[in-house]
Amino acid sequence: MRSEQHVGWKRDFPVRYLLVQGDIGDEEEGVLWGRCAEAEGLFVDPPPPSREVLTLRGCPRESLLAQAVTDSAQPARLLGNGTLSIEPTDPAGGGPFRIWDLEDAAVLAHWPTPGDPKCVDIVVGTGVREDDFSGSKQLPASPRFELWLPSLLENGPSGNCRSISGLLTPRPRRPGEPVHLIGCEPAEPLLALLRRPLPQTGDPIALRRLDRHGRTMAWHRLDLDIVEARPSVLGGILIDITLSDPGDDRPTPAARPVWEIWSDGVPDLRNQWAQFDAKGQSEWLDLTRIGSYGPGGLSGGTYDLDGRHVTGRTSMLLALGEALLGPGANYGTCLDSVTDCLAGGPSVVPPFTLVWHHADIARRALAGHIMYHLGGLSYFEVTVNLLREYGVTVVLQ
Repeated sequence: MRSEQHVGWKRDFPVRYLLVQGDIGDEEEGVLWGRCAEAEGLFVDPPPPSREVLTLRGCPRESLLAQAVTDSAQPARLLGNGTLSIEPTDPAGGGPFRIWDLEDAAVLAHWPTPGDPKCVDIVVGTGVREDDFSGSKQLPASPRFELWLPSLLENGPSGNCRSISGLLTPRPRRPGEPVHLIGCEPAEPLLALLRRPLPQTGDPIALRRLDRHGRTMAWHRLDLDIVEARPSVLGGILIDITLSDPGDDRPTPAARPVWEIWSDGVPDLRNQWAQFDAKGQSEWLDLTRIGSYGPGGLSGGTYDLDGRHVTGRTSMLLALGEALLGPGANYGTCLDSVTDCLAGGPSVVPPFTLVWHHADIARRALAGHIMYHLGGLSYFEVTVNLLREYGVTVVLQ
């Protein structure tokens, strides 16, 4: 189902959202449930989780996590955000696969695992956001605990442990903030749901945000827990719908001003993302798409990277994408996907020359972003080395 087919409806205000049943992110498939002018209350920051203390018991000393924490010269204390996955050691043995989010994790202490000098126990303070697994809360009979910490390794597990103390504790469920779908023109599937007595619990649905051309900018999953439907404040035959608990997959307030710029279409000016903070820049990167120069890629030539605003990992990726592919495009959303672009495909491919202007700004800003699995180099050094490894001539100015 192409979103461009449903953008026009002959009213004084545009269609900004589509309700689509089907796989989220699938542009071609899906069933239209409705069109809406606005979604009030959509942008919310999730409430911060309470700080908790976890003890990671039996972390192998050869793991990246243990090495970083016990490094006598430069020990890692601030681990940042990450995830914890728990799955059966033997998949044939059964048991649930579960994931927790860890927020702003910090190392509090560590010591050798009692009775096992090849392992260490690590105590961390962290915000814990429990997974929404609706089945049994029991762990597998023989669980495997893996920690994914992008501050240590971007895409892959950075450590593991035998058990975790303090994880399986009761946590109160916080009430969700409602979302009001304003000016809705429901299609038949949604009308059928609304004909039943309210409140109604519906299936998860994709909320697509459109630009003025009808292109899908972003999409989010909503739970259709409808508590009220009423004539719309926008008049006509439209209705307003209130969802009591639409779920956690919602954009942050930092996304709102970013979406306003993108609602006019893909930006054509450079460095527009620089006006935003780290959260806003992350939202901007989420909206970018890889530019295309044909299936064989385009090689050769000289490209200029404007480094005046490169003060973090996200801004570096944004500046790199604009330098090679222009505004609104990306050349990877992490170093692994940058590697994919460098290795070939529908993008600029080596050999080419990249002139990095004001490179010292990024060098200083990223000096503290240490890549422990790559010899303790900074994120800036790793990026430059990666480009050169794949045949890019990098000129730092």
